[in-house]
Amino acid sequence: MEAIEKKYVTDEDNNIIAVQMDIETFRKIEQLLEDHVMAKLIEENKEEDTLDLNEAREYYDKLNKE
Repeated sequence: MEAIEKKYVTDEDNNIIAVQMDIETFRKIEQLLEDHVMAKLIEENKEEDTLDLNEAREYYDKLNKE
């Protein structure tokens, strides 16, 4: 795993109050978090909530018309 280059922002009492990193690193972290949440949602999905291919197409066609 790559080390994350970061800078700490401190207040006048030298307490760390924020972290600064480059935008590319932030976007990678953000994408990883989104992927993790989506994976958890998929794992928690009830079997009866699953659509077959045709049902999914019909559902998304309805969404596009609204």
